Amino acid sequence: MDKLARVLDFPKEIVLDLPKVTLIGNMQALIENHRGIIEYSTDRIRISINSGEIEITGKSMSICNISRDEIHLDGSIGLIKYHC
Repeated sequence: MDKLARVLDFPKEIVLDLPKVTLIGNMQALIENHRGIIEYSTDRIRISINSGEIEITGKSMSICNISRDEIHLDGSIGLIKYHC
């Protein structure tokens, strides 16, 4: 599948069903290709992904926008962990 993504010039996250995490400093995060929220508090957010989960810890975090494909977070992001 990885080779197919390269040949067709498709983004790997789409072909391989991987999450895409975009950070703006430590103040904003955009998580694409998620499977939903597992846990939410202002200091810890756990997000389900196809291969496990992403855990984000910090302070004063909030979900600004959530859609079927994206989650937009604001706050002071301290750590992002990928659990498979």
